[in-house]
Amino acid sequence: MTATGATRTHLAVTLPRERSIGLMLAVGTAVISGISVFVNATAVKAVPDPAVFTTLKNLVAVVLLAMLAAAIVRPAEVRAISRDDRAMLAVIGVFGGGVAFLLFFSGLAISSAPTAAFIHKTMFIWVALMAGPFLAERLGPAPVAALGVLLAGQILILPPLGITWGIGETMIALATVIWAVEVVLAKRVLGRVRSPVVGVARLGIGLVVLVGFLLVTGRITGIAAIGTTGWTWVAVTGVLLAGYVGTWMAALRRAPATEVTSILVLGALITAGLTALSRGSVPEPVTTTGYVLALSGVAALLLVRRSPAMASATE
Repeated sequence: MTATGATRTHLAVTLPRERSIGLMLAVGTAVISGISVFVNATAVKAVPDPAVFTTLKNLVAVVLLAMLAAAIVRPAEVRAISRDDRAMLAVIGVFGGGVAFLLFFSGLAISSAPTAAFIHKTMFIWVALMAGPFLAERLGPAPVAALGVLLAGQILILPPLGITWGIGETMIALATVIWAVEVVLAKRVLGRVRSPVVGVARLGIGLVVLVGFLLVTGRITGIAAIGTTGWTWVAVTGVLLAGYVGTWMAALRRAPATEVTSILVLGALITAGLTALSRGSVPEPVTTTGYVLALSGVAALLLVRRSPAMASATE
């Protein structure tokens, strides 16, 4: 693809209508994410080995996404993917679809859902820091202030006792940083490759990494220890993961990475709300204030007019 062609591609995905569709898809991703983290926190503890659970769950998601991709993407489009983009997809798959999943779900097995959700949703900070130099998404004073309000809201909805940092939280934090880098790489590739293809590559290549890990460590035999309950959790979380990756890649293709990852923060609110509901507790006033601030931060960020910056970024 020529430089001119690349510019046209990026201009196309930043049109107002496409951006609006992307943001709506991001809201859907946030809802799925909030439910998914809550459900996975229980599921990963119900299966003896979190690595086995993650591998099987990803297998279910890959199958579903591959069926979707086969239905809407022509084989010629896949064959036309450049060598550079194939290499980028490999990196996304190995690290974003493999290593990060192992870290996150191994950490989730020994930490709480609200803590995991908070750490994971700090991804918007790392993406905002990288979006300027690597994606030409320029943040002025107003967007930065909105991000600050968003972060303040997240801090207020932390678990009552805060975060007790341990190996589990460290694993989740490392996974979050890897996924933030993946967002930047995926955003660049999505300017040229259809989102279903990127989604399948991410989870498909990652699945190879996960299976390889199980074989090397001898934990592949753990599959035999999964009973009916375990397979039920695998199926449910696999469907959620397919929905998450499908809507996430489609949103990222159409809207700025900073905005999409900021909307994803809403997932932490959903996880915290579901956790409080399951425990029969009512949010404290401080927590409620955090909800309001987080929602306000997302709303303020989306209302900021950033189209001139986006236009100049494609020149």
